[in-house]
Amino acid sequence: MDSNVIVVGGGTSGMMAAISAAENGAKVILVEKNKTLGRKLLVTGNGRCNVTNNRDKEEIIAHIPGNGRFLYSAFAQYDNYDIMDFFRSNGVALKEEDHGRMFPTTDKARTILETLIKIMDRLNIQVYTDAPVETVLYEDNKVKGLLLKDGRTLTASSVVLSVGGKAMPRTGSTGDGYKWAKKAGHTIKELYPTESPVTSAEPFIQDRTLQGLSLRDVTLSVLNKKGKNVVSHQMDMIFTHFGVSGPAVLRCSMFVHQTLKRDKTESVTMTIDSLPQTTAHELKQQLQQLVKSDGDKAVKNALKGFVPERFLLFGLTRLNIEENTPLKQLTAQQLELFAEFLKDFRFQVNGSLPIEKAFVTGGGVNTKEVNPKTMESKLTKGLYFSGEFLDYNGYTGGYNITGAFITGRIAGKHAALSSQDA
Repeated sequence: MDSNVIVVGGGTSGMMAAISAAENGAKVILVEKNKTLGRKLLVTGNGRCNVTNNRDKEEIIAHIPGNGRFLYSAFAQYDNYDIMDFFRSNGVALKEEDHGRMFPTTDKARTILETLIKIMDRLNIQVYTDAPVETVLYEDNKVKGLLLKDGRTLTASSVVLSVGGKAMPRTGSTGDGYKWAKKAGHTIKELYPTESPVTSAEPFIQDRTLQGLSLRDVTLSVLNKKGKNVVSHQMDMIFTHFGVSGPAVLRCSMFVHQTLKRDKTESVTMTIDSLPQTTAHELKQQLQQLVKSDGDKAVKNALKGFVPERFLLFGLTRLNIEENTPLKQLTAQQLELFAEFLKDFRFQVNGSLPIEKAFVTGGGVNTKEVNPKTMESKLTKGLYFSGEFLDYNGYTGGYNITGAFITGRIAGKHAALSSQDA
């Protein structure tokens, strides 16, 4: 045998799997099709690499809305605090930013990548770069190794597939691994983009009326066909030439897909509450107070404190209110409709940018066919999975990378232990 464990994929999860396997006594080969390791890692967190999140386990799993429950057993063995300890004990100082996000103090993703590479060197992990895989070799429901595209065969009793999904293909995530999982008898849950900008055919989007406008700290919600709230996120957002984007939108995108599918509709309603800290009743009182104090002012001047001017003028136009009308001339109904615009502006969306333009892949290897304690295939002995390749997905903010590190850690460890029994 060439090694005990072969890890396919030199990204976040694959490097952690290789390190974990080596630390558990295995002779390890890491195979990567790119010329360099960690290409996606280098662009995470806008190139600063948000390594994990400083929240408790329950909260982290709640921020992995796509099948996060699958990760409970893995978290019981290795968690986000272990990730922090791992980097700190290897000389990487970390700092906490908003929403619990943890970054290296250097603000450089390269610090994380270089640390992982240094650890792999120390553990004598053999790294093959520029080595695309043709197929994974199986025999009698067991893993045997790999066939590389250049004709080389590598043998091992355990193989960890850490090959990513289909999001961000420029980093090498082109979905190669799904056919190798299918070859082992696995089903692949339908792939879809998550953490992706959302598209809309609304006239105001097509006309680019609001293009480039950011709304800060608004509550954005997805509604189902019965008008019930599916999910809400209070964050920033931005209008684009194709729809909407920004943190609140990325978090809602998965639910847009699920609602389109579940309701069997062509479009889904999203709604913006521009003033989530103010109740509808308080807003109406504030408007009535303004009529008394600033009633002679033009509407556009009297109301400009509520939302950015472009959004205010857009709302007035929609309500057929002339912007220079004195505020006191607005009818009670017009004031009511304006309050409704600020608290519940509804628009239709019809999907998202394609998976290649998303940050994260939804769907993947069916987790019902994977042992959650070991990440081993229930169908093929010695075959392990980790990272985005599996059917789970989280929000941006350190949650996906946490899942990648943890599933890599668990897969590598158990791959090493089972290879020693082989």
